[in-house]
Amino acid sequence: MLGWPDAELVLISDFQRRMLQVDGVVHPSPIDIDRFAPRLARPEGPFTVGRLSRDTPDKHHADDVALYEALLADGVAVRIQGGMPLEHRLAPHPQLELLPQGQFAAEQFLPTLDVFYYRTGSHVETFGRVVFEAMACGLPVVCHSHGGYADHIRHGENGFLFETSQQAAPILAELKADPALRAAVGDKARQTVEQLFSSQALRQRLDFYLR
Repeated sequence: MLGWPDAELVLISDFQRRMLQVDGVVHPSPIDIDRFAPRLARPEGPFTVGRLSRDTPDKHHADDVALYEALLADGVAVRIQGGMPLEHRLAPHPQLELLPQGQFAAEQFLPTLDVFYYRTGSHVETFGRVVFEAMACGLPVVCHSHGGYADHIRHGENGFLFETSQQAAPILAELKADPALRAAVGDKARQTVEQLFSSQALRQRLDFYLR
């Protein structure tokens, strides 16, 4: 009646579109991947699994406590920024580091890891920016299959997806034992985000909003 244009929904992932069961255009959240770069060499020290998130309980899955304990028992270092909700659930350990949210910028923290591990609790990641930032750092990512990032992860090629801790544990063990696998998957991960956030792709998304 007023001559306004039809409303359009812009969604952040195909996962969100399926979850909401609505029609809309999918445009990933923009990331400046030039901030992130694969490290030139692995630093000295133990094999390190870690993650980055906000300091909220819903960002952490209840089953991950047992998984972290098993990793620590196996000599793996666990480094979690945004891990303060786990402070009273994980016993102190010389190779466990729980850091508050925001202590280090993502581009500083992520290259200290060998593998990026990610699963949330009640919070549902409709996109999962931090997963793509880890991939931009050339890290192999091991992620729960329920999230927007999963649409861009090809299991065993540019990352790994799992449903349960019983599936995640052997993936992490294989990555610990095989540096060449870590490097190959990390390279593919970096290539994935370079394509997803290329100058041409960003221009096309900008044109959509400016048309």
